[in-house]
This record gives sequence, structure tokens and C-alpha cells, in this order.
Amino acid sequence: MLKKKNEEKNMIKSLNDKNIKNAMFFLLAIVASIAVILIPLPDSVKNVGKVSLNGSGQIALGILVFALVLWLTEAIPFHITGLLSMFLLAVLNVDSFKNIVKEGFGNDIITFFIGVLILSSYISRSGLGKRISVFILSLTGNSTRVIILGFIVVGTLLSMWITDMAVAAMLMPLARAILEQEKVTPQKSNFGKALMIASVWGALIGGIATPAGCGPNPIAMGFLREMAGINLNFFDWMIYGLPSALLLIMPSWLILLLFFPPEMKTLSKSRKELRAEFKSYPKMDREETVTVVIFILTVVAWLITPWLEGMLKISIPISMPVLFTACLFFIPGTSKIKWSVIERDISWSGILLVVSGLSLGMMLYKSGAAEWISVMLLGGIGDLSLFMKILVVVFITSVLKVAFSSNTVTATVLIPIVIALAKNLGIPPLTIALPASITSSLAFILVTSSPTNLIPYSAGYFTIKDFAKSGMVLTIVSTIIVTLVIYTMGSIVGLY
Repeated sequence: MLKKKNEEKNMIKSLNDKNIKNAMFFLLAIVASIAVILIPLPDSVKNVGKVSLNGSGQIALGILVFALVLWLTEAIPFHITGLLSMFLLAVLNVDSFKNIVKEGFGNDIITFFIGVLILSSYISRSGLGKRISVFILSLTGNSTRVIILGFIVVGTLLSMWITDMAVAAMLMPLARAILEQEKVTPQKSNFGKALMIASVWGALIGGIATPAGCGPNPIAMGFLREMAGINLNFFDWMIYGLPSALLLIMPSWLILLLFFPPEMKTLSKSRKELRAEFKSYPKMDREETVTVVIFILTVVAWLITPWLEGMLKISIPISMPVLFTACLFFIPGTSKIKWSVIERDISWSGILLVVSGLSLGMMLYKSGAAEWISVMLLGGIGDLSLFMKILVVVFITSVLKVAFSSNTVTATVLIPIVIALAKNLGIPPLTIALPASITSSLAFILVTSSPTNLIPYSAGYFTIKDFAKSGMVLTIVSTIIVTLVIYTMGSIVGLY
């Protein structure tokens, strides 16, 4: 009894300490914001080349600092920070509240995000995702090295169409079941470390392949449309994202084997037993069949959008096909999984963060603050060759991922700045905005850089140090690969 009371006291004390700490961070955010807004800047700072920072831009910059402090410290939830920023933008007269809300809530990217989350939930709830995972394991056999590769491959393939967080949540239990069956000791087994990190890396890599892969992708597409008038369709993104993802698979596998060579060559189960397990897996039921059909219909609709637009003589934004196919699940007689179950899997906080992030990003751009920041920080890349411009942008985005604990926050802050920089340098915005967009979700260094990373980490098989030392090498490799792919494909399709 006494021990229980002491534990409760310690818990209450810890909670109070955390509340005090968060309150101090909140106060710091306010003070930092006021300082940026009110500090008199000399003309040499306000005017950089042909770009000037006016009063509205300085206010928007101050609000960005407010949001960044809270996003970095996580003093309050990410999405609440975003909503507060929208409120402050209106109160401090950067623009009318109606226009600020319209930039976020009125963006069709929100319906795309909701549609993808519904589709992702059905793939998970129907059991289709687990079936695919077990099928891949039956193909890899019992070689530990090949199993690690299998997890990266299946993670990549699934994450092209399902949110990377959902993929990590699917793969982690499967990895843990294998490790427990082999009686692997957490944090002492190289096989355990490699397999769990593979569950993260596969999900992150696949997320860059298509617009549906992760949150930053549609956000970047929204910014490109609103700020630069560039309408990327699903196939346009895949031209750059898919080769980048596929080319990252083998290097990531080799890096894991280099850092964590498995101490066992094979599992205790034979290849034949693993295949027998898959064959004994129940046949696809109605829910899985319906999900497969609707999933294929969605992908086909995305890929043939240009043809459909010509045939129907209408504009079809990327959100329209998935919004329609998501609704098909709820037509009477289609699926037995009800909306009340599906809505539990939809990250409403994530949607609010996307909405508020779009609003904040657009206000930074319209007020001129994004252009001013871009020239101050990256104006020097104008003299670099095109290849080096792309390389620098990809590398800077990868480094910034260390600071931001949200892919959405990274895209919200960085993409408007990069688009503004492109316009200032007189180069096509897609030239450097696309590399930044694709790299925004590649969080290989810190476990805390993405919720996707935290899911396998929570199983306890690898440490933060394990993740960071292997991730730093993959970050360098991914920077080179993404740069080469974008430069090469851009040259082929006439972007450069």
C-alpha cells in the first residue's frame, strides 16, 4: 500500500514538473514571437537584394517562431499550435480570418488526406495488410538476412498506398512474433535490431513513392498549386518518387547488414514450414476481397486521371478519385465494417495539423516572409550548378528533419520557403521544391523525428543510438540517390 502511494506521489510530481516545463516553453514561445515582431530591424536586414521584409511579413515571421518553439518542444499538441497560429495571424492582421481559414480548410488536399486514411484503415481492419506481410515472409524463407530485406520490401510496397505509420504498426507485431519465437534478447541481438529498424525504414522509403504515401506529399502538392500554379497529378509525382524509393531498398538493406550483421543465419523454422503456414492461412473473405477491388480501382483511377479528364472534359484533382472510392465502402451491402470503427483510425489531429499548416505556410508566402527567409538562408545557392542546387536542398531538408518531430511540420515550414527561393532565383519552382518535398518524410536519424519511428522503437529491440548511427549513413546515401533520380528524371521529361 505504501509503495503504491509513493508511486502515485511520484507520478503526480512528474506530471506537475512536466506541466511547469511546458508552461515555461509556452511563455518562451510568446516572448520569442513578440521579440521578432517588435524588434526594429535595420534596412540592411530588411532589404536583401531585391527582397524586402514588410510589416506583415515580420508579423508572420514572429508567428512562425511562436509555432516553431511549440512544435520543437511539444509543449502543446502539434495541431493546437497550428490552430493558435491561425488565430494569431488574423488578430495581428496579417490577413482576414476568413482568408486564412480558406487557405487551409478550403483546400482539396484535406479531402485527399481523409480519403487515403479511410482506405488505409480498411486495408488494416480487413486483414489484407497482414496477409500481404505473411505472404512476403513465405517468399523470403528462413534466412535472417533475406527476411530483413523482405521487411524493407514489404514496408516499401505497402507504404506507397497506406500511411507509413499504419505500415510500421502492421510490421512491428510480425517482427516481434518472429523474434520472440526465436527467443531473441532485446537490444542484445543484431538480428532483432536490424529487423525492427527495417520495419521503420521500409515504411519511410515507400512513403516517398506516391502522393498517398505520407502526409508531406499532398501538402507539398497543395503549396505548389497555390503558390506556383503547378498541378502535379499522381503519375507526375511517381516519375520521381517511385525510382527514388526502389533505389533506396538495396542500400538500406546493406547498411543494416553492415551495422547489425545477424548472429544467426536462419530461423528455427524451415523454409518449407513457413510456406506451409501461409498456405494454411484462411482464404480471402468478403472484406478483404472488397478492399482489394476498391484499392485497385483507386490506384487505376489515379494513374489514368489525365485520360479521364480528356474524356469527361472536367478537371480531376488528386483528391477526387480516392474520395469517391472511399465512399464505396459505405454503400449498403459493400462492407460490414462500419464508419464508427473506421473513424477511430482517422487521425483528426493530423488533419487539423495539415489544415493549419497549409494556412500558416500560405500566409508566410503571401506576406513575403517566406521569400525573405529563403534569400537570407539559401540565396547563395543561386550560383551553384543545377545538380548542386538539388543536392543542397535535399541535404538541408534531411538535416532539418533532425530538428522537427513531424513530417508535416517540416513540409509546412520548408516548402513555401523553397518555392519562394525558386521564384527569386528565376528558376522553375518544381526544380528545387520537388527534392525538398520528397525528402521531407525521410526521417532516418532520430527516433523522435516521426511517430512512424516510435512504433517499432517501442518494442525495445534497438536503442536511439542504434537508430542514429545507421540512419546517418542512410541519410547521406538517400541524399545522393534522391538528387540523382530527380536530376536524371527531370532531364528526361524536360523539367531541366
